[in-house]
Amino acid sequence: MLPPIPENDGPNPVVVIAHSEKFKDVYDYFRAVLKNNEKSQRVLQLTRDAVELNPANYTVWQYRRDVLKDLGADLRPELDYVEMVIKQSSKNYQVWHHRRVIVEWLQDPTQELELTGDALLQDPKNYHAWQHRQWAIRTFGLYGKELQFVDNLIMDDVRNNSAWNQRYFIYNSHLGWSDLNVQREICYTLEKIKFVKNNESAWNYLRGILIHDKRGISGNAVVTSFCEELYKNKCRSAYLLAFIIDICDEAIKKEETSCLHNADRAIELCQALATKYDRIRSKYWNYICDRFKKVKKLEEELSKETEGDAE
Repeated sequence: MLPPIPENDGPNPVVVIAHSEKFKDVYDYFRAVLKNNEKSQRVLQLTRDAVELNPANYTVWQYRRDVLKDLGADLRPELDYVEMVIKQSSKNYQVWHHRRVIVEWLQDPTQELELTGDALLQDPKNYHAWQHRQWAIRTFGLYGKELQFVDNLIMDDVRNNSAWNQRYFIYNSHLGWSDLNVQREICYTLEKIKFVKNNESAWNYLRGILIHDKRGISGNAVVTSFCEELYKNKCRSAYLLAFIIDICDEAIKKEETSCLHNADRAIELCQALATKYDRIRSKYWNYICDRFKKVKKLEEELSKETEGDAE
């Protein structure tokens, strides 16, 4: 048996961490096997004990992988073990990374959608679970039923920003942004906005879709009509008003309609947001408002010059 190596905090430690006796015992022996580069079944068990005490320790997980590889161990039980740790520590990056490496070694992703699905049932916004799921889908082409999975999450919680992000991931990396897909997703998103008008996630997704629409934000008649109808019906969601401002801004840049009309409307909406509907960001809206005022002033000056030339 190797002699344990105690933790060295230096001659004058500022703050000594109060570890339990079991923690000291396990990690003293872990330091010993690490120093001697021992790779054996008993070390594999030792790393398991160390993970139980601190599942976020990178060195322990890395050494466990080294031991598994050196022993030529059966990796199937390792998947079961990692699943158990994930269920106990689902927001721990190290355990998800270990899982990814083992799946890569096995080239077998058959359990990953179910595993991440279970983790997301517990916490639909678990970043590490989503990252692992995207990695598995992209690496092994597991797109088949993902759109339905995401749709179910959005139906359960239309404000689930992670699910909206996953929907965008599916189209961006697999289904593509053909004109048909763009229009289909616009209709899907508008239906969700009708249901909850003050939903930032859906409005952001709509912006993301329109990046892929050659007509742009201001040129899609379905979107502009939808926004105007909401506004006409007294909807004053900050996200709606901000979206209409973007429509005005793009129309000014494209010179599609009267610049003065769009500038006036944008100024009015910015002032409404700054004073009533989004006061927490009043400084931002006042800044944007000033920008449109400059556009308006420039247009008025150009208009006067044009009239003078005509005379």
